[in-house]
Amino acid sequence: MVKQLDYHTIREIFDRFHASEPEPKGELNHVNAFTLVVAVALSAQATDAGVNKATAKLFQIADTPEKMVALGLDGITEHIRTIGLYRNKAKNVLRLSQILVEEYGGEVPNSRAALQSLPGVGRKTANVVLNMWWHYPAQAVDTHIFRIGNRTGICPGKDVIAVERAIEDNIPVDYQQHAHHWMILHGRYICVARKPKCGACLIRDLCPFEEKTL
Repeated sequence: MVKQLDYHTIREIFDRFHASEPEPKGELNHVNAFTLVVAVALSAQATDAGVNKATAKLFQIADTPEKMVALGLDGITEHIRTIGLYRNKAKNVLRLSQILVEEYGGEVPNSRAALQSLPGVGRKTANVVLNMWWHYPAQAVDTHIFRIGNRTGICPGKDVIAVERAIEDNIPVDYQQHAHHWMILHGRYICVARKPKCGACLIRDLCPFEEKTL
C-alpha cells in the first residue's frame, strides 16, 4: 500500500481538481431525496448510465414512496429489468418504500443509521444521499475511490472504512464536500483500473504510483 501523502501535496491535488471542475456532480438522475435513494440503491453492480435509462420512466410515475408502493412489485420489476440483480433490487425498492411510508411519513430520513436500516441501503448509499441531498460532507467510498486512494496515497486504507476515515482525516475541510465526487470521476475516467490514463492526469507529477502509463 502506498504511503499517505502529506498535507501540502493533498491540498495541491484538490486545488487542481477544483480548478478543473469547481462543482462536480453525481451522474445518477433524480428529482428528490427518495428518487436519489432508489437510484443509488439500484446502482450497485450497475452503471449510472444503465440506471438512468431504467429509471427515466419509473420516476415519471413513481417519484414518491407512496406511488412506488402503489406501483407494486411487478410494476417496479418491469421498469428495472435491464439492471443487474433486478429481481432482488425490485423487492428492496418496494420494501424500503413501504418502510418510508409506515415509519417516516413518506419522508427520507437524514441520519446515516436510519438510512442504513432501509433494505438495499448500505453505508455507501447512505453517504451518497447525505452528501448529495443534504450537503453533509459524508464520503461514499466505492471501488474507484478505494483504488485511487491506495494507488495515489491520497487516502490509503485496507478497507472502505479505513479509506473513508483517511478522507475525513487528511483532505482539507474546504474540499470535503466534493472530495468523493472528484475522486469517483477521476477513477472512472482517468485513473481506471487497467491502463490508467496517466498522460491525461492532472496530478501525474504528484502521484507516487510507480506503474504509470505513457
